[in-house]
Amino acid sequence: MKTICLYFEIHQIIHLKRYRFFDIGTDHYYYDDYENERSITDIAERSYMPALNTLLEMIKENGDYFKVAFSLSGVGIEQLELHAPQVLEKLQELNATGCVEFLAEPYSHGLSALKNEESFAADVKKQCKKMQEYFGKEPKVLRNSSLIYSDDIGLQAAQMGFVGMLTEGAKHVLGWKSPHYVYNCALAPNLKLLLRDVNLSDDISLRFNNSDWPGYPLFADNYINNIAALPDEEQNINIFMELSALGIAQPLSSNILDFLRALPVCAKMKDIAFATPTEIFNSTNSVGALDVPDTLSWVDEERDVSCWLGNPMQREAFEKLYSIADRVRIANDSRINQDWDYLQASNNFRFMTTKPSNVGLDRGIYSSPFDAFTNYMNILGDFITRVNNLYPEDIDNDQLDSLLTTIKNQGDEIEMKEKEIIRLQAKVEKMEKEEAKLRAKMGEEPKPAKKPAAKRTTKKATEDKK
Repeated sequence: MKTICLYFEIHQIIHLKRYRFFDIGTDHYYYDDYENERSITDIAERSYMPALNTLLEMIKENGDYFKVAFSLSGVGIEQLELHAPQVLEKLQELNATGCVEFLAEPYSHGLSALKNEESFAADVKKQCKKMQEYFGKEPKVLRNSSLIYSDDIGLQAAQMGFVGMLTEGAKHVLGWKSPHYVYNCALAPNLKLLLRDVNLSDDISLRFNNSDWPGYPLFADNYINNIAALPDEEQNINIFMELSALGIAQPLSSNILDFLRALPVCAKMKDIAFATPTEIFNSTNSVGALDVPDTLSWVDEERDVSCWLGNPMQREAFEKLYSIADRVRIANDSRINQDWDYLQASNNFRFMTTKPSNVGLDRGIYSSPFDAFTNYMNILGDFITRVNNLYPEDIDNDQLDSLLTTIKNQGDEIEMKEKEIIRLQAKVEKMEKEEAKLRAKMGEEPKPAKKPAAKRTTKKATEDKK
């Protein structure tokens, strides 16, 4: 049976304010609060709420036949908490249906996977904790920022305990292969991969309302017929996009939500199912390894990372930012950490691109990529100074490495001891239950629980305090 995996990304750009050279050292607040509130409120009203309401209605209409997956960046969640909490409430309502899976991704929606393994792991772990808080489950599947993936990133994801990842079904990687199979990481065979169907995804997210497109108008029955016509052995059809495609990229007036609502009805007629990524990974074996030595993504024609790191300005800003990654991690200052998350966000580097793109790029306050670079570097200069004030530059790399090793070893030791405590507590509880059963069998009174030693009030205890 063919299975559709439908996935939506929710991320919100954190808009930086105009920051002059003379602000460095005097102004440590970098954000345009008005624009942040305006943009997230607009997207919530025009896209997120109508789309999520439609998806909830689809689940109610189709029961557990219809499934959908989401991932939310941590910085996006923070903006929703401040300006559009109704979106998070609706996502929790969707979660309660049992037909939704929430995936892991970097908290910052940043590019740390390309530079600093420790930062990447911490970024993902922080987002997973947020998912646990909101939705009661820790994600099992990882979706990196903009589907960024390589063999090395897959290996790290496997080491972090994920069962699978989502990435792009790029032609230059697949060659003659189809994206409609489950693959595995070349360096970590236990990590399975789902590949985005570029054409079927972009038909909805990019072309749906384009009257010059040969496929216009696109109807749900024709769309499902195209899926049904795929070779019988091609079972997994992965349709991934940003949730803002429904309402922003494709306006509601285009009837995009009516199209979406009709998909399960038409799919059921063709005996096509829906499933979440984890369900597919649990039920489907990999057909083989996918070799991805060079990094790919779902952005631009090249499907690589050149939109973020393609010119010298971007690479200079990127290198400068991650030159202090270890210091930020050691400092562990709440205000520094928040700024670190926001400054890592990939859109900061995207605004600096000099590449032509088929998809319109809104640079916001910036008049050019050079303007974006200058503003970002001014902010970064102030941020680096603040970090260095916590851990001065005269602490050399060897000392820093020593500190990091000590912190890591202490963390590992604490984690081991916590696991041992849990194991011993479970063992004690089991022994107490067995003892209670034995006493009941022998007709003895249950043994009274021991009072905690901390509550001792004897004269000896008082003398000990003295």
